[in-house]
Amino acid sequence: MEIAPLLQHDRQVVQGYGKGGFRVSDHEWAGAIIVLPTRTLSWDVSNVAHLNLGLFDPVRDATDPPIELLLIGTGAKIVLLPARLRADLRALGLAIEVMDTGAACRTYNVLIGEERRVAAALLPVGN
Repeated sequence: MEIAPLLQHDRQVVQGYGKGGFRVSDHEWAGAIIVLPTRTLSWDVSNVAHLNLGLFDPVRDATDPPIELLLIGTGAKIVLLPARLRADLRALGLAIEVMDTGAACRTYNVLIGEERRVAAALLPVGN
């Protein structure tokens, strides 16, 4: 799926997703990723069942800028996170929103365009 917003030179923008990967700021990524305002990282996660608090360390450790809102894209369909993980993420001072990956990509782009301190942890859609 192509989503082609105007690129901001100093911010990461999700340009497309599908076929098991993503295109972020003119770079192709295979598999899951974490998109922070100024960089994108490969994320070693295959499905929601494997999520744990330690996998979100890059979001917790982000300082340029510190993240306030974390969008979690769970793949083709929304999958609820375990209550304990939601509570642990909130205890880090993060507001979290869980949605399907397509919605998370589009929401991230809108919020980063508004210069919000947002990150997106995205599981891929399709193969």
